[in-house]
Amino acid sequence: MSQIAVVDMTGNKVADTELNDAIFGIEPNKALMHAMVVNYLANQRQGTQSTLTRTEVRGGGRKPWRQKGTGHARQGSIRAPQWVHGGIALGPKPRDYSYSLNKKERRLAMKSALSTKVIDSNLIVVNEIETKEYKTKVMVDMLKAIGAEGKALIVTADVDAKVVKSAANIPGVKTATVNTLNVYDILNYDKFVVSSDAVKKIEEVYA
Repeated sequence: MSQIAVVDMTGNKVADTELNDAIFGIEPNKALMHAMVVNYLANQRQGTQSTLTRTEVRGGGRKPWRQKGTGHARQGSIRAPQWVHGGIALGPKPRDYSYSLNKKERRLAMKSALSTKVIDSNLIVVNEIETKEYKTKVMVDMLKAIGAEGKALIVTADVDAKVVKSAANIPGVKTATVNTLNVYDILNYDKFVVSSDAVKKIEEVYA
């Protein structure tokens, strides 16, 4: 098991903790991480885009001119796709873009993402992430003290409303709990700031 320093919210080292190599020390599978990111983004798509077909566009009920003898190409409706303001041929319609990967792939991708943060020295363990009041400055000062300014993902074991709301207005910072973690967020944010309790919970879930 590899060791990592545990710091407090002021950035001072308070202890060392061991990380489970089966979760935080594997060889990252880049292909699976990519697959999970694509899957996450696909599942976020609302699929509500819609265009009008020739049957849905207003007007065009009468044949614009007779079939023969005018010198024009034959036309059946002024709402056919080739006409200005006509319907769209083969345009997008509401659909569900979501799909799923199997459990084994999801778990390996998550372990790969967590291991990547350790390899890149972007995992920061804080003994306790808390604030007694709803105050953005508390979270800003913590991130500055631990060297996590910029894009950072703050992970707690359970939902802490004060931490969530205190960090909500900081640009580039997102909060999450262990049960809402996903590969996309882990890779998207530069620093992975996690509480000691959350580390234990992650190891319990993915062990």
